[in-house]
Amino acid sequence: MYTLDTNAIVYYLKDDTDAVAVLRGVFAQSSPVYVSAVTELELFAFANLSSDDESMIEDLLATISIIPLDSRIARLAALVRRHYRLKVPDSVIAATAMFMGSTLVTRNTRDFRKIANLAIRKI
Repeated sequence: MYTLDTNAIVYYLKDDTDAVAVLRGVFAQSSPVYVSAVTELELFAFANLSSDDESMIEDLLATISIIPLDSRIARLAALVRRHYRLKVPDSVIAATAMFMGSTLVTRNTRDFRKIANLAIRKI
């Protein structure tokens, strides 16, 4: 099981060699793939997002389970934020991966690697 960080999707959609290689491997497995609702927010919030960009995001998200931010994830994210001093979006994304028992796929290993009980796969 995998949870994709926002940057993993951004680099994948930009056809970054490393991101494409890792995510193609992830998508080829029969394992569930998740994103936090915060990632969905971040993807659609980029300035100058073209209609082609929106379509690519929509197509990709249609193949992934979007995990809503509920009270359980919010409280776990608050603990992560308080203990590891991450920004709110990163805390929610990490908490989502932890809650789902999945590996977080990210390029931002520097911030996430300090979190105990969070498996990370670098792109």
